[in-house]
Amino acid sequence: MSDHTEDLSPNEDKSVSRRTFLQQAGTATAAGLAVAPAVWAGAGNKADTLRVGLIGCGSRGSGAAVNAMQADPNTQLVALADVFADKLKASADRIKKTIGNQYAVDPSQEFVGFDACEKLLKTDVDVVLLTTPPHFRPAHLKQAIAAGKHVFAEKPVAVDAPGVRSVMETCRLARQKRLSIMSGLMLRYSKAMQETVSRIHDGQLGKIVTLQTNYNINGLWSHPRKPEWSEMEWQLRNWYYFSWLSGGQLVEQHVHGLDLMSWVMQNEYPVQCFGLGGRQSRTDPLYGHIFDHHAICYEYSGGQRCFAFCRQQDGTDIDTSQLVFGEKGTADLNRNTLSGAETWRYSRARGRNRNGTQDLPYVQEHAALFNSIRTDTPLCNGEYAAKSSLMAIMGRMASYTGKNVTWDEAWNSKEDLTPKEYTFGPLSVAPVAQPGKTRFY
Repeated sequence: MSDHTEDLSPNEDKSVSRRTFLQQAGTATAAGLAVAPAVWAGAGNKADTLRVGLIGCGSRGSGAAVNAMQADPNTQLVALADVFADKLKASADRIKKTIGNQYAVDPSQEFVGFDACEKLLKTDVDVVLLTTPPHFRPAHLKQAIAAGKHVFAEKPVAVDAPGVRSVMETCRLARQKRLSIMSGLMLRYSKAMQETVSRIHDGQLGKIVTLQTNYNINGLWSHPRKPEWSEMEWQLRNWYYFSWLSGGQLVEQHVHGLDLMSWVMQNEYPVQCFGLGGRQSRTDPLYGHIFDHHAICYEYSGGQRCFAFCRQQDGTDIDTSQLVFGEKGTADLNRNTLSGAETWRYSRARGRNRNGTQDLPYVQEHAALFNSIRTDTPLCNGEYAAKSSLMAIMGRMASYTGKNVTWDEAWNSKEDLTPKEYTFGPLSVAPVAQPGKTRFY
């Protein structure tokens, strides 16, 4: 892993200039849809068919596989991999009911176990969808690029700083090998969001002063431990509630909102943050050791502040708003509206009619990925996915320790959440963090 200074800066993304990213993202998405008829016309030619493998057969993986097939009818799902055979079978049953003839997985192409990813990568797939619990993303991404595969990598792309540094290194290798990496931060591929952010970048709000991103929802799923499960198996099946697997809510879920704020800030990242958090509602061991709420204040070099709030507590009000406050007005990103000196609202009817498709970012991100492969114009948005993941990790560090954390400290953190070995046996649960007592590494 590398700590080159070009990766260290929170305010620099050498892969895509701040001013041109939105135009490129919009062009890639529109192009992916616009060229589709010409590509699909060759559906009978096997050479034109992209072969896709799914690594991680949970509900998000199943959804990603369906979205990928919806994005391009001239693709086939040909291989599956998961650590658990029952998860793989359940996913296969769900997917094949939805995508019909695009499901082409032979039983010999179903791989189970901790080495399932490695086995799938030895097949002749063109593209892999990485949708395991986030802990495995850096290693799987590195293996996939080394094997010469194009990649869809679900968010977040890491749960700790060593993982982020690994992803940045892998992105450099992908560019050298002309391979595409598409992140699962799909809101950047929403037509409505693209036009809203474009107007902010064009100055309709004036100078940005404050940002606020909320992800306040009720509780999620959980899996009580069965007697026959080892500690490792239970944590893998109940993965959301362990930092080493998910990163916690701030990293696994709220990364969407933090990435939106970063996009609005033209891929500028905060220089430091402080935060509060705790574990009030989900105190049972069923919920591992992660916090159930966070409040983080991110500070930028230009004086702007981003206030990020998230919680997962049953019985509470739900609020997933994303707001941007400028000198001339306010933007509501969820409603795709601007108010103040100028008012504007995105027309969703227009969005549905554009290119004859709905505004479906879960599908459009795959369309852009496949188009980049077919036109030999590789795209890699793994860098901003890595930095937005680090922004979330940085907030968790501040919340868990009660300390102010700078971007440089987060980037250089030695905290590695990887277990000593991947075996079905004992695995201790880290203690619940105590701000003021939990150390920063």
